[in-house]
Amino acid sequence: MGLPFVFTSIPASGAALRAAALELIVLAGHLVLYPTGILPERPARAAAAAPGARPPVLLLHGFTDNRSVFVLLRRALGGGGRRRVETYNYSPFTLDLPTAAHRLADHVEEMCARTGARRVDMVGHSLGGLVARYYVQRLGGDARVRTLVTLGTPHAGTRAAPCGDLHPLVRQIRPGSAVMEELAAPAPGCRTRFVAFWSEFDALMAPVEAARIDHPDLRAENVQVTGIGHLALPKHPTVIAAVHRALDGPARAVASAPGTASVA
Repeated sequence: MGLPFVFTSIPASGAALRAAALELIVLAGHLVLYPTGILPERPARAAAAAPGARPPVLLLHGFTDNRSVFVLLRRALGGGGRRRVETYNYSPFTLDLPTAAHRLADHVEEMCARTGARRVDMVGHSLGGLVARYYVQRLGGDARVRTLVTLGTPHAGTRAAPCGDLHPLVRQIRPGSAVMEELAAPAPGCRTRFVAFWSEFDALMAPVEAARIDHPDLRAENVQVTGIGHLALPKHPTVIAAVHRALDGPARAVASAPGTASVA
């Protein structure tokens, strides 16, 4: 989910208007950077990971987007050579989420073989988070993915942008779709840790709580952010810092409800 549906209406309040203004600023900047991310990344072969090194991180963009959305997040996560960070572009012509997840599985195997890592971390924005979750939960990816962080991902499906139903991939992320039913199915023994960031001003989540992970078999923490819309999630300094902490280990945020934390 990405650029075509940015202008879905949001509640008319001061905070919502500020979030909407920030979305427009982020959109303008992203349109400038978008051409730089069209071609896929060609990462160089890496030296074998040292014992105890942090897992490499793979970043997955949202629907109709590309890796340029992660310019700031990538720089922050990889700063000082603390960890290897790579991006993955799936095709903008993707019509089927499970197919995208199978291709992601192949990419992760190649990444592990090239870097010498046994497991990786992932950060997925919007649809990218759902592709990653399907890989982890339905294709055995929990053997490879240590932590999956999602930003504005429709884990429960979203009813936003009804005109989007013309696209088969959008139909798959509607509540009650076959893909949503697969992700709601039991997943006993899943080894991946999940951290799901969601915002009350995410205009592409309807309802906004759809970006939470509420599954009895998954080890998930839901982190609510305030004053930030959908496009700003992977770019906002507060969210970037929280993602950094999430990948360094279990977050130590103040819980406002079981399995829920807040980031102001």
